[in-house]
Amino acid sequence: MQRTMLMAGLALALAACQPKGDEQAPKADAASTDFARKLHERLLDAKPGEVIEIPAGTYHFDRSLTLRADGVTIRGAGMDKTVLSFKGQKAGAEGLLVNGDDFAIENLTIQDSKGDGLKISESENITIRGVKVEWTGGPSTKNGAYGLYPVLTKNVLIEDSVSIGASDAGIYVGQSDGVIVRRSRAEKNVAGIEIENTINADVHDNVATGNTGGILVFNMPGLKQQGGNIRVFNNKVIANNHENFGAKGTPVASVPAGSGIVVNSNDDIEIFGNEIRDNATTNIIISSVYSTGYKDSSKSETFDPYPERIYVHGNTLSGGGDSPDGFDLKALKVAMYGLRGNFPDVLWDGYFNKDRKVDGQARGPEICLRDVSGVINADGPGGYKSPSKDTRSHQCELPRLPAVDLKRG
Repeated sequence: MQRTMLMAGLALALAACQPKGDEQAPKADAASTDFARKLHERLLDAKPGEVIEIPAGTYHFDRSLTLRADGVTIRGAGMDKTVLSFKGQKAGAEGLLVNGDDFAIENLTIQDSKGDGLKISESENITIRGVKVEWTGGPSTKNGAYGLYPVLTKNVLIEDSVSIGASDAGIYVGQSDGVIVRRSRAEKNVAGIEIENTINADVHDNVATGNTGGILVFNMPGLKQQGGNIRVFNNKVIANNHENFGAKGTPVASVPAGSGIVVNSNDDIEIFGNEIRDNATTNIIISSVYSTGYKDSSKSETFDPYPERIYVHGNTLSGGGDSPDGFDLKALKVAMYGLRGNFPDVLWDGYFNKDRKVDGQARGPEICLRDVSGVINADGPGGYKSPSKDTRSHQCELPRLPAVDLKRG
C-alpha cells in the first residue's frame, strides 16, 4: 500500500494503589486491594486444569498480570460485571500476558491497560469468549496498541468479544495457524479486526464500525511465516471513517480513514456475503507492499509481495468512496470522477507479478471481483500516473476456500 495512498520486563508483582501522574486510578478499597493481590498470586501459582473465577466487581491493578501455566481457565461473572482496570498502570507491557496452551478466558472486561489489553504468545488451543478490552478515554495514540492479541499461536477461537479504542488493532491475530474470529465487535480502533501473516482463518459474523479501517488481511515482510487461506464472510463493515490515530512509523498509521476491507500482499483470500458500506475512501482495497516502497532485502527473500487469488463475490456494497483520505486519493477521485463523483467499490494498486506461471503457463494475479460496481487500477507500477477504470477484466471465478477446522486435543 502506498503510504500516502492506501496504507512487542514482565511485571513480577501486582498491587492496587493510587498512582502518581496524569492518569489517576480510582482509589481501591481494602477488599479490592486484597483480591487483586490474591489474583496475582493465583495466576503465578496456577496449575494445569485450574479454573480461576473472578466475581462481579471492579478490581484495580497498577502492574501487569502474568500467567504461564497450561490448561487454565479464567472466568468472570459477565463481560460488564467483572472489570479488571489498569487505569494509571505503572509497570508492565500489557494488562494480562499469557504463555500457556489450552487456555480459556471468558466473561470479563479489561480496561485502560498501558499497553496491549490481552496478549497471548506462543500458545496453542486458545479460547477468548465474551471478553471486552477497552480504553475508556476514547480513541488516542496513547492507548495500548492491541486489544485482543494472540500472536505465534495455533488453534485460536475468538467469539462474542469486543474491542474499543486500540491505537493499532482491536482484534488482532498474527503469525498464527487455525483461527476463527466470530460474532465480535470492533469499534473506534485504528484497525478493527486484523489478520496478519496468518494461515487458515475464518472471520465471520462480526461488526466493524467507526474504525479507521474495518477488517485488514495483511501479509508483511520480515516475519516468521506468510499468510493465506483466509475467508472473510457475513460481516458488517460499516462507516469505518475515524481519523487515523496510530503511532507514527507503524504500518497501520498509513491506513487511510474510510477503508472497509483491506487485503495487502496476501494470497488465497475469499471475501463474500458481507455488508460493506459507507466507508469514505473505498469499501475494498487490494494492494501490495510494493506500494509502500518495499524492496527485496536480498535474493534469498522468500516474501511474496503480490496479492494473488483474491475472490470477492456475493457481497452487499453501497455508499462510500465519496471522501477519500489523503491528498493523492482525493486528487485521484476528482481527476477520474469529478468533485461529486465516488470511487467504485474496489481500489487496486495495480501491482502484479508479470512472470507468474501456473503449470508452465503465464497467469495473472487472479483477482476475481464479482458483484461490485467497478474497480480502479491505480497504476502503482507506473508511478500512479495512468490510473484506469476497470469493470470487466476481473470478472473471473476461483475455487471456494474450505472452512477452518480447529483441531483441539
